[in-house]
Amino acid sequence: MSQNIGQLLTRRAYRDPGLGAVYEPDSGRRFSYVEINARSNQVANALTETGVAKGDRVGLLLMNGCEFFETFFAVGKVGAVNVPLNWRLIPDELEFILSDAGATVLIYGEEFAENVAELRRRGGTTAITTWIQVGSAAPGGVVDYNHWMGAASADEPEAGASGDDLLFIMYTSGTTGLPKGVMHSHNTVLWATLTIAATSDFHQGDVYLNSLPMFHVGALSPVMSGVFGGATIILLKAFDPKLSWELIRDEKVTTTLMVPAMLQFMLAVRDEAEHDASTLRWCMSGAAPVPVSLIKAYEALEIEIHQVYGLTETGGPACLLTSADAMARAGSTGKAFYFTEVRVAREDGTDCDADESGEILVKGPHIMMGYWNRPDATAEAVVDGWLHTGDVATMDADGFVTIVDRVKDMLISGGENVYPAEIENVLLSNDKVADAGVIGIPSDKWGESPLAVIVASDDSLTADELIEFCTGKLAQFKTIRAVEFVAEIPRNPSGKILKRELREQYNYPAPG
Repeated sequence: MSQNIGQLLTRRAYRDPGLGAVYEPDSGRRFSYVEINARSNQVANALTETGVAKGDRVGLLLMNGCEFFETFFAVGKVGAVNVPLNWRLIPDELEFILSDAGATVLIYGEEFAENVAELRRRGGTTAITTWIQVGSAAPGGVVDYNHWMGAASADEPEAGASGDDLLFIMYTSGTTGLPKGVMHSHNTVLWATLTIAATSDFHQGDVYLNSLPMFHVGALSPVMSGVFGGATIILLKAFDPKLSWELIRDEKVTTTLMVPAMLQFMLAVRDEAEHDASTLRWCMSGAAPVPVSLIKAYEALEIEIHQVYGLTETGGPACLLTSADAMARAGSTGKAFYFTEVRVAREDGTDCDADESGEILVKGPHIMMGYWNRPDATAEAVVDGWLHTGDVATMDADGFVTIVDRVKDMLISGGENVYPAEIENVLLSNDKVADAGVIGIPSDKWGESPLAVIVASDDSLTADELIEFCTGKLAQFKTIRAVEFVAEIPRNPSGKILKRELREQYNYPAPG
C-alpha cells in the first residue's frame, strides 16, 4: 500500500466538497473541505516555491487552528517532513529539537514571536533559513504567512512522497531525559488511520471537538481520522471546559477526546440547565488510567467514556475500550485495535499469565519507523517488531488490558512493587480531591513509601483525613505516608503527570 497522506484531504474535498471540514471557535472561521484543501494546496505550492524539497524538515510552532491543519497536509503533499513543536517549550528546548531534526523552515504563530526572536538572535544554532509568521505583521527578515501562501496557486500539487517516506518527526515528551524524535511515514500513519477507523465508533458526518494540542499524536491522529472518515472538526485553540460544553451544545458535537484531568474540570463547571450534551455519543480518554468513579459520573450523564491506550511510537493506537464494554469493563483500556497485536510480557520476554502484571508490547504496521538519528534507542525499543512500551498492565483471559503504571514510575516499598496509578485511582474517588499524583520518597524502613500530591476541591481536606480514607482500600504497603497540597499538578501537554518534577520537588524522607 503506497499512499500520500496529504492527499487524504484531496480525496475528501473531491468526495464531499461542501461538507464542513474545520471550525475555529477563536476566530469564527469555517471552511468546507474544498476550501481548506485549496488553502492547503496554496501552502504546498508556496513551500515548493520557497525551495522546500522532498525530505526537508519543516517546523510547526502553531497552536490548534486552520494554519496548523492546512500546513500539516501541505507538507505531506510535497513530500517534506513535519516537525510539530510543543509550544510550551522554552527557546533552549526548541533550539535542541529544531537542531536535532535539521529543520530548514519554521512556521510559527505570532504568540511565539518572542521565543522565535530569541532563536534568531542566536544565529546559526539551527539550520533554519526561512522563518514564516502567522498572525500580525511579520518583523524584518520574517515572511508573512498570509501573503506568502495567498500569492501561491491553489492547484493540486503532484504528490512528492508516499509509502515509507517520512511524514512527520514528533518528539516525545522527554519526561525521563532529552526528547527523541519519533519517525512516522505515510504508510505508518495510513495504517494508524485505518486501524482507528476499523475499531472506534467514528461515523461519517460526525462533529469532533479537538481540545488537545495537535503537536501531540493523541490529538493529531483523531484529526486525520476525521478527514479520512468525513467528519467536521472543531479546533479549539486551548482547552476551556465551559466553552467546551457550549460547543457541544451549539455545534451538536458527537464525539471528542479528553484526558482524565480535563474530564474532571468539565464536570466541575457543568450547568445541567445550560449545557445540553444529548448529541455527544462518547468521549475517548487516555494519557492516564481513567478512574472508575469518573466513568460512572459520565455514565450518569449518558455519556460513554471509551478508554484508549496509545503512544507516539504507535502513531496513536494500541488498545481501545468500545461501546459494548464501556461499563461492564470500566477501568480497562480494552482490547488491541483492529490491525494491532498486544502482549503483556515478563522481563524474560515470555507472556504473562492472565491477570499477571507485565510490560505491554505492541506490534502492527503503524509502529514507528524508529527514532530520528538514534539507532541505538530504536534497537532497544523495538525488538523483533515488538515495541517495548515501558508501561505495566495486566491482560485478562478475554484479552482486555488494564493499565497499571509506567515501569519508570513504579516504586518498591518493603520489597513489593507499588504502581502509583492504583493509589491515584483511589484518591480520585474522594469527593474532596480534584487531582492527584503519587510518587515514591525514600524510607529508612521500607526503602520507598508513597507520597500523595493533591489538588483539593474542598479546603477542609487534611492529610490525616486522606490517609484514613485510603486505609482498607489499599494494601498496607501501598498506603500513603505523606501528603502535599498544591494548586496544580504539573502535566505535559498530553495530560501525563510530570513525575520527574514532583520527585525533584519532594525528595525528603518519609515519616517513620
